[in-house]
Amino acid sequence: MGDNATRAGGARYPRGVERLGIVGLPNAGKSSLFNALTGGSAPVAAHAFSTTESTVGVSAVPDHRLDALARMSSSRKVVHASVEFVDIAGLVAGSSTGEGMGNRFLAGIREADALCLVLRAFEADGVAGTTDPPDPSEDLGVLELELVLADVATVESQVEKRRKAARADKSLAGEVVALDAALASLHAGVPIYRSDLDAETRALLRPASLLTNKPVLAVVNLGEDQVTEADRVIKPVADELGSHGDVLGVSVELEAEAAQLDAGERSELLEGLGLGEGALPRVARAAYHLLGRRTFLTTGDKESRAWTFRAGAKAPECAGVIHSDLQRGFIRAEVIRWDELLELGSWNKAKEAGKLRVEGKAYEVADGDVVEIRFAV
Repeated sequence: MGDNATRAGGARYPRGVERLGIVGLPNAGKSSLFNALTGGSAPVAAHAFSTTESTVGVSAVPDHRLDALARMSSSRKVVHASVEFVDIAGLVAGSSTGEGMGNRFLAGIREADALCLVLRAFEADGVAGTTDPPDPSEDLGVLELELVLADVATVESQVEKRRKAARADKSLAGEVVALDAALASLHAGVPIYRSDLDAETRALLRPASLLTNKPVLAVVNLGEDQVTEADRVIKPVADELGSHGDVLGVSVELEAEAAQLDAGERSELLEGLGLGEGALPRVARAAYHLLGRRTFLTTGDKESRAWTFRAGAKAPECAGVIHSDLQRGFIRAEVIRWDELLELGSWNKAKEAGKLRVEGKAYEVADGDVVEIRFAV
């Protein structure tokens, strides 16, 4: 075949979807957050364990850049990037040893790419399983302790087996060292994501599926009266996590109510309450940041689409996100920033103006690039 190009409307192949596991103590608001993010209907009740099974929902990630490009191109179809949210069965003190839903919550967490810890800051008078005044930092401590204890059990069950295997297979020595280092951190009560273990050691720990070897986002669930002082309310949690996790303040109840409205009414309500764009874009962006994911864009009259890729990926790898043939037969990429393309008004005008950059195999695609791939197979 000759020189081909793909912009929008390439082959429809399923892409990997990032999975964010939502974890919290009973009645912290995790199921309400799930509903706000997905527009779903996970059960919400004022008693413990209203969630007894993991509930999964996939949400399109709002992206004003993509929407603007679609309007510019008069695209017949718009495809946003997606994030999968998992509402995981409730966690309580003792869950790591079988209390509450026990191992049911552990299984859901192991399958997640990152964790969203929901911490209650709102007053909950008369709600079973809660105490007031709320203390998000204390709740964080309970959640982390249970995750740490579960990881201790996992490492202790694996390390001696790996040590024996390493005697016959020297390539496993690094994994054993990593497990020993993880166990030392966990015995000190420090989750892996808060430890001083380097990236190489954490990579060696991946086969162990440790719960605390995942990126973490803490969502502090605010009452309606706390929205205007969110920074003050979330500061203790942000100070506690430091650089080891992202922290957002979200009024989950208001967000869940807004999620049930149509787009126009939802925007009007969120703006009126001072909530801006709402929870989903903020949580999705935080999740992407945690997971080292970025977005490039394609646009045309048939379709405008957002594609998720690994930060630092070069042009051929990003071409492969669209279709494996594009990576295999990659020749070059024509690239322009999304806002520059909008200013020029169309792909053809950008080409006529000489504004399209021609990039080769060494080019690292940037978040917000609009890309056309030239390939031959």
